[in-house]
Amino acid sequence: MPELFVIISILATLAALVALGLTVLRLQRARKDFMADVAAWRLKSNLDLRHAREERDQLLDALGDAFILVDSHARVLFANKAARNLFHGRDLTGRTVQEAFLDQRLAAALMRCLETGEPTVTRAVLAQQSSPLGNQERRGMNAWVIDAARLSDCPAEEPTTRVVIRDVTPEYQTEQIRKDFVANASHELRTPLAIINGYLENLIDDDLLDDKDLSRRFLKIMRKHTERISRIVEDMLVISRLESGEAAALKVKPFRLHSCVSDVLERLESMIHQQEAQIRIEMPAGDLNLVGDRFYWTQVLFNLVENALKQNPRKGLTVTIGCARDDHGTRIWVADDGVGIPSADLAHIFRRFYRVEKHHSQQEIKGTGLGLSIVKRAIEAHGGSIAVTSIPGLDTRFTIDVPREAEAKLLAEAETHELPELAQAAH
Repeated sequence: MPELFVIISILATLAALVALGLTVLRLQRARKDFMADVAAWRLKSNLDLRHAREERDQLLDALGDAFILVDSHARVLFANKAARNLFHGRDLTGRTVQEAFLDQRLAAALMRCLETGEPTVTRAVLAQQSSPLGNQERRGMNAWVIDAARLSDCPAEEPTTRVVIRDVTPEYQTEQIRKDFVANASHELRTPLAIINGYLENLIDDDLLDDKDLSRRFLKIMRKHTERISRIVEDMLVISRLESGEAAALKVKPFRLHSCVSDVLERLESMIHQQEAQIRIEMPAGDLNLVGDRFYWTQVLFNLVENALKQNPRKGLTVTIGCARDDHGTRIWVADDGVGIPSADLAHIFRRFYRVEKHHSQQEIKGTGLGLSIVKRAIEAHGGSIAVTSIPGLDTRFTIDVPREAEAKLLAEAETHELPELAQAAH
């Protein structure tokens, strides 16, 4: 019996050991499976996180404005594609705001937000050399809006601030042009009005109406300045139409360029005769048809020829009007052999109210200063471009290029615009 008890005890012990071993094996297998599940979950979480970050980066890279995330220590956590391009492709991550921005006026708005926690929107107007674009900036004065605010779902002790940097230079320059236009127009209108008012006071208050010769001279002077006011108003209305979107509704039709030139020369006949100017026409043997709004092309040629005559009041001026066409498009030029345009003025002559007439008598009636501005905008409305070169005393040349594609596009748009009108007229 004792031996049987020992055997049973040994067997029970062995069974217990076997059971324990099986339990350990099951635990090890369970642990292994658990670790595999944890690794798979961690891998999936990392993949999901990376995918989410890629989606975020793609979304933020699609923004046209520079977008930056900044931590509480003013270090950049993230910068989208527009921000990297703005800062010349530099890796901004980890850099401080002061290191990233070339001009501290851009950083100042962001630093105020970091210090106070309050949202801030600031516009900074910078000189060309201070632009974030660095030596790529070619626009002169440039303007930027810095919009900074803390993210609401970040811990208060470690806040993250989002920054949007928006380039508003076109809007700023348009605003400046509008202000300059209003100021210049007011000045240009005030001068002739003051002259007219002064002569009227002399005629009425000084009882000069009985002096017919003096009255006639005063009235002639007033008529000249009245015509100048009318011309300024007319030119301003043309520019307004060109820039208000009305230029998109040009009355586009093919027209004979030679006929347009003839109309211009007829209008300027008295000035040409008075200055004994010579007009040369350089055109192909077969008449050339141009696609566009004849009214604006007449304005373009009229202003260019008139400008040549006014800037060169001497006798015997030669003005050349020419055109040519090839596979690329149409080229038109107006040239003269007058005094020319100083090189310092060439870059500015298409600006509104800009004049090059330092050699003129102070007693002459000035032009409106809007003619070349109208020329440039009318040509651009037709998809063309204009350039000017000047060799004083030899050749001052305005060259207009209109690509063939621009003419075809204008004609197609005009036909598309006419279809609804024709259908409406049919009803």
